[in-house]
Amino acid sequence: MYGNPAQFSWNSIRLKLVIGLLLITLPTVSFLIYNNNYAIEVVHNQVAESNRHLISMYMSQIDNGLNDVDKYLTNLIVNDKDLQELEFRHSEQDRILAKVRLDNKVKVDIATLPSVDSFFIYSIPRQDYIEAFQDSESLSEREEVRGYIQRLLLEMQQTGELMNRQWYVQTIGQNHYLFRVLQTSEAYVGAWVNVEKLSIPLNLLNLGEKGLSLFTDEHREPMTHAEAVRELGVDLTGDLRHYYLSGRDDAFLVVGESSSKGNFSLVALIPDRQILENLTYLRKIALLTPIGALVLVGLSLILLRNMVLKPLNRILAAMKRIGQGNLNARIEPHPSSDEFQLVNETFNHMIDQVRELRIAVYEEQLSKQKAELQHLQLQINPHFFMNSLNIIYNLALVKNFELIQEMALSLVQYFRYMFRSNLTFVPLRDELQHIRNYIRIQQLRFPGKLEFGLSAPDYLLDVRIPPLFIQTFAENSIKHAASSNPAIGLSVRIDLDDSGPEPRLSVKILDTGPGFAEEILVQLRAGKRIEDEQGEHIGIWNVRQRLSLLYGGQAILSLSNAEPTGAAVEMLLPLAPQS
Repeated sequence: MYGNPAQFSWNSIRLKLVIGLLLITLPTVSFLIYNNNYAIEVVHNQVAESNRHLISMYMSQIDNGLNDVDKYLTNLIVNDKDLQELEFRHSEQDRILAKVRLDNKVKVDIATLPSVDSFFIYSIPRQDYIEAFQDSESLSEREEVRGYIQRLLLEMQQTGELMNRQWYVQTIGQNHYLFRVLQTSEAYVGAWVNVEKLSIPLNLLNLGEKGLSLFTDEHREPMTHAEAVRELGVDLTGDLRHYYLSGRDDAFLVVGESSSKGNFSLVALIPDRQILENLTYLRKIALLTPIGALVLVGLSLILLRNMVLKPLNRILAAMKRIGQGNLNARIEPHPSSDEFQLVNETFNHMIDQVRELRIAVYEEQLSKQKAELQHLQLQINPHFFMNSLNIIYNLALVKNFELIQEMALSLVQYFRYMFRSNLTFVPLRDELQHIRNYIRIQQLRFPGKLEFGLSAPDYLLDVRIPPLFIQTFAENSIKHAASSNPAIGLSVRIDLDDSGPEPRLSVKILDTGPGFAEEILVQLRAGKRIEDEQGEHIGIWNVRQRLSLLYGGQAILSLSNAEPTGAAVEMLLPLAPQS
């Protein structure tokens, strides 16, 4: 049997040609793609390292500025006598003078520390609050920050909690700030800076038209350009120790540096398109080369398909149809190479010869099957004929002439039907009438030992079935059950079975006898001829052979033992017999 030409096969010409072409082109294409990706990776590394140096340098400047502020605050706590005067409260006049001097000092000193926006001092004993600002802050901003600082210091006094030793990020209103608070036994000193102010020098970084530089807090949430980051879809939570690509279609190279003075980071977003602008032609060539190679592979496959694979598929398709039994299949003429045309013509001529030979063989097989079928049908007649003569002889011994007459009439009707048994199919009503006549003969033979029931719907009586099928199993039940039991029941049930794709005639023969022996049942189901001490039993084997000849594989015969006792036989026959 030929396989499906479209079915996958490791040994197919199509697969070998495709693999051969791919083995040639794929290494080249893979090398070009690798070379392109490697070049892009090198450029990314160079740009990332260059910008990382700039980011690190600027972050170092910020950290140095914050460190100067830390030194100033520490020196103020340790060495400033005016702050100590506020804490130790020598006299009210000294306290006021110290407060004025301290206020003047921080206002002068803040000008020398441009990295901070404000200093503040809070003395706990008299709740003295001193602050100094750069000139850039607005009045509303000062008020908002002052309110936060007062709440913070009050909370710290109540809880006794010390602030973090680093600069920390705090959001007030719409702005983000860096705060630093130091505590002595009786005072707090601190500073704050607006993050927006720290971002101003970042504009000097050349990050391209759409590039951004921004600060993030400890959770990597943007403190500046937050709206732009959301629109670009950039993820800022990556590891800043290494650069990475993010944003829609990985459109931005992300590099950054964390502060050593606080819980914030500086991040730069560099457009990947700008990074690779110098590789435009290289990228185009690297992109077009694999595409061109794939186009060539496709064109080669199309050419091979038209010149080789299509003619082969036509041959395989014709061979498949012929393998399925369609000897009328031929390879249709198509323009192709001379070699394929010769193969097609030779193949078609060979199939014509095979078809003629098969027709002759088929006709001979039909004649043989008809002869075999008639032989199988006639095998049943001699067996029953001998039993019938035995019944008449027994009735004559008892001189029961009335039963002899009934028996003779039943035999006449029986043998009249038997003489028609050379027919291949008969109406179901004729077969059932024959069974009733046969059972009456057996009831005369075994008086009081045989009860019979028959059920069949009227709409199935015209269905044509093979003759003597039902009688074979009824005779088998009587032979093996009636002689060894005081009384048996025999029933024949005819019905329509619609459980399959097409409706079928269901014929069930049930008896109340001992049933089949297990070893006999196994052999019967295997389709073997049974032979015991009484000789060869061919009835069931005969039926199975006739079913095979008449219906092919469409008829089903099942044998089993019923519960609690008895034999059960079921036949499922097509409603329309084969022609």
